[in-house]
Amino acid sequence: MEDHGVGYSLSGLVAQMRENDDTWQQGEVTVKLAKAYGYCWGVERAVRMAYEARNANPDKKLYITNEIIHNPEVNQRLRELDIEIFEDDADGKDYGRISDGDVVIFPAFGATVQEMQLFKDKNVKMVDTTCPWVAKVWNSVDQHARKNYTSVIHGKYSHEETIATASFADTYVIVRDLAEAQMVCEYITQGGDKEAFLQHFKKAVSKGFDPDRDLQRVGLANQTTMLKGETQEIGKMLERTIMAKYGPSELNNHFMLMDTICDATQERQDAMYEIIDDSSINMMLVVGGFNSSNTSHLQVGRIVICRMHNAP
Repeated sequence: MEDHGVGYSLSGLVAQMRENDDTWQQGEVTVKLAKAYGYCWGVERAVRMAYEARNANPDKKLYITNEIIHNPEVNQRLRELDIEIFEDDADGKDYGRISDGDVVIFPAFGATVQEMQLFKDKNVKMVDTTCPWVAKVWNSVDQHARKNYTSVIHGKYSHEETIATASFADTYVIVRDLAEAQMVCEYITQGGDKEAFLQHFKKAVSKGFDPDRDLQRVGLANQTTMLKGETQEIGKMLERTIMAKYGPSELNNHFMLMDTICDATQERQDAMYEIIDDSSINMMLVVGGFNSSNTSHLQVGRIVICRMHNAP
């Protein structure tokens, strides 16, 4: 457990706080533990699968197509097990040295359709640690494509998970927040400057995207680490927009909604707000990777983002 950084420490500071009403005190300093914290189930599952892949293939070359999760300590432990992690750079990823018989691990965020086909053609052993909640989003996007709906994806266009999700869609537009969702809704109801729209979303739409043609039938999907409440609000915005444009009797012919929301991010956000509401709190520490979407959602109010090595 503590050697591998999977799950929760049985003897570290967090474990001590859990035994003491989620509180630790030394001198005049009191530390309170949020009610929701740590790895979600999907992340813990992915890390355990990566360790087991090494144990099951002690003499083979192992690769991960991206960081297994956005946690520098966990990724460093995997490198110490001689598992090579591919990182994207200006020239993309070069999988040329992966060959027949090697083992390729897909991270918790998943991999693109194109990557999966590439490794299938290379005849490598694939270990898919993709979170089942992410796979559920992929299934919804696949349904959009089969029924000729454009996928409106609530996410960050550069995030590995959203890149993978978009690869399952035929036509898509990615909205980062409520403001961008409002831009899409206004274009649906009012039309507008197509070139300005495409310029704004130039990195967040499918090839050949035409808002006049492709926003007539839409379905909602989400990056699982986005805020649950925000995704739900975007769903309501799209629903109201479609009804205003086509009438309530045509809603189901122009809007498709499936439940793909993961509660883990929202639970941690709610726990954070509960602590912030405590007037005795002077400062909050968030322990996590700086490039983590989950961590970034906690950068509000009186928060200091810290990265702590060997954190329990």
